[in-house]
Order: sequence, then structure tokens, then C-alpha cells
Amino acid sequence: MNRERAVAKAGSPLLGSLVAFVLLALLTLAVVARQGGTLFGDRALLDWSLAHRPDLAVTLARVLTHTGTGFVPYALVALAGLLLGRTARRRIQAAAACLVCLVAAQAVRFPLMALLSRPRPAMAYWATDAGHWSFPSGHTTTSAVAAGLLVLAVRTRAPRRRNLIAAGVGCWAVLVGLSRVYLGVHWFSDVVGGWLFAAWWLGLVAYGVARFAPDAWAEVLQGGRTVRPGAMPAPVIPGPGPKVRYGHGKVVIAPEAPCGAPPPSAALPGVECHDRTAEADRLPLAPERDVSER
Repeated sequence: MNRERAVAKAGSPLLGSLVAFVLLALLTLAVVARQGGTLFGDRALLDWSLAHRPDLAVTLARVLTHTGTGFVPYALVALAGLLLGRTARRRIQAAAACLVCLVAAQAVRFPLMALLSRPRPAMAYWATDAGHWSFPSGHTTTSAVAAGLLVLAVRTRAPRRRNLIAAGVGCWAVLVGLSRVYLGVHWFSDVVGGWLFAAWWLGLVAYGVARFAPDAWAEVLQGGRTVRPGAMPAPVIPGPGPKVRYGHGKVVIAPEAPCGAPPPSAALPGVECHDRTAEADRLPLAPERDVSER
């Protein structure tokens, strides 16, 4: 894919980013209008979680929610960069760029969270530790950004089962956000805000890469596909006998073809049709001479 087509396709992530930004802005205005109070479904989901907290479920939710911050998301982001690069140098550059993307998202989110200063649910409802303000959810944002980058890398580079792997990564990010509500440390609208923030940020970054680094974006879109030697069709010389063709790692044997003169592009020196060879085989040969009679 050339640079022009890559730049032309930059409108898709930009459009998605604008939609997510508008929805995030509307949600933020609703939070401000309610002075940090609860919004749609916030209280109902918190009440449900309080009524359904067996010990095993709480333990699993705590383990899952801790994967949404700290080492795990940054390791996943670095892995995404390593998958996106084709050479050792490109892998290091892509991993560094993905890490910068996640760190920059946090740098933008913290001032917004401090500006809104939305309080969390009461500490009596908490089933895990939490800190800072509530909107947008930090664990949700971090895991969603990491999942978005990793899904892009998997969809681009994974040789097989890419849809299954991408779906698993996406489910992880969704469950991390929901675990924050289940453990009582966030309102559901905080989690929705984290998802919208991540979608806005990833779309904005994708547009920036496509706009200012079109070569890198073109490589991402085409997935770095290269033609494997085994997938290149071998030259076939028309003649009798079955023809063997190679394509995409498979061997296909075609039916016998009648003998004919090979085209100039496929002719090889010393290769002739077998009927001429058979005719030459029927010619009488000179009798062998006994060297001992000399």
C-alpha cells in the first residue's frame, strides 16, 4: 500500500476519534451538571454488585482488576510494538512509540480527572483499594488503550487465529472495566468514560501517525505482507506429462497437456519435447568396436 492510499484511509480513525470525543464531552457535561452525582445505571449496578459478592468472585475480580494497571498493560503495549515491527530496529521503535502512546494518554487523563474531581462511591462499598478521583476510570482507560494497541498488532501480524486472539484481548479490557464497578470503587459512568477516552485517544494517535508518518501507517495497514518463495508460481514449460504448480504452500498437479513448443520466455537450453527424444532413441547405433583387435 502506497503513501497516498494510507493517508486517504486516515479519515476512518479520525472519524471514530471525533465520535468518541463528542460522546465523552456529553458524558462529561452530564457529570458536571449533576455535580459528580450518579448517572444512568450507576446506583442500580452498584446495588447489584453489593448483593452478589461471593468470596471466589471477589477474589477473581481483584486479580483481574490489578491487571489493568502497573506492569501488565505496559508489558502488553511493549509486546504490541514488538509485533508491529518487521526488523529489530523497527520493533524497538514501535515498542517505544506504543509506550509513549500509553504514557501520553495517562498524562492527558490525570488533569481531566483532577479538573472534574468526581468522588468515588462510599468507601463502605469498596472491595479493593483505590485512590484519586473517579472520572474517567484509570484502570479502564489504561487497559483499553493497551488492548487497542495489542488488537491492532495482532490483527496486523498474527499468522492465524487473529480474530480469536483479538476477541480475547478485547474481552480482557471490558472485564477490567466492569470489575471496577463490581468491586465498588467506580461508578459505571466512570467506566464508560474510560472506554470513550481510550477510543478517542487511539483514533487521534492513529490519525497522527497516518498524517505525519504515512510510510509507517501504510506498513501497518498492509500488515507487512511479503511474498514467500514457496508462494511464487514456478515457471511451467508446456509439454506432456502432469504439470506441477506451486502456490500459497500447496502443490497442484494439472492434467496432462499435449506436447507443444515452449514459448520463448519459458524455453530452456537442452530441453526438447519427449517425442523427438523417443524418435532419436529409435535410430540405429553404430556397432561397438573391439579395441583389442587393434
